[in-house]
Amino acid sequence: MINENFYTVRGYELLQAERGLLTSSMEDYLEMIYRISMQEEYARINQLSKRLNVRPSSATKVVQKLGKLNLIDYEKYGVIKLTERGEVIGKYLLGRHEIIQEFLKNLGVEDTLLKETELMEHCISSETLKSMHIFNEFLQMNQDIKKQYRSFKSNYLVNDKKTK
Repeated sequence: MINENFYTVRGYELLQAERGLLTSSMEDYLEMIYRISMQEEYARINQLSKRLNVRPSSATKVVQKLGKLNLIDYEKYGVIKLTERGEVIGKYLLGRHEIIQEFLKNLGVEDTLLKETELMEHCISSETLKSMHIFNEFLQMNQDIKKQYRSFKSNYLVNDKKTK
């Protein structure tokens, strides 16, 4: 039987956009605006573009879209402030990022940590995210198991190299 509800990652993004939800890019911007807002009252386009490594014109386009969704208040050449709803979603997005990043750290991911976190955070279900959070908490409370895993992984990788 063919699953007719299967889409590419971009296909899922388009479906979300059609339903009025945020795209991955919009989520990244909102998360960054939230991060900046935790330190300052507001953000500016130049701050946003620097932190996300994009052109100010690109940042402006996404910020305008976020404004139309009532997630931020923004006027041309002005400051960017989160709305109450934008703050709630921004906080969730940052939390999601931190849970995935901690999970990957627990697995021993180092060199590609930020890249892997960024890629995963946009396609993970809330159920899987919750399971990752629970797993992170479990390892935090059971440091001996975490050490056993790291030792196992290290030995596994050494033995894996020998067999190749």
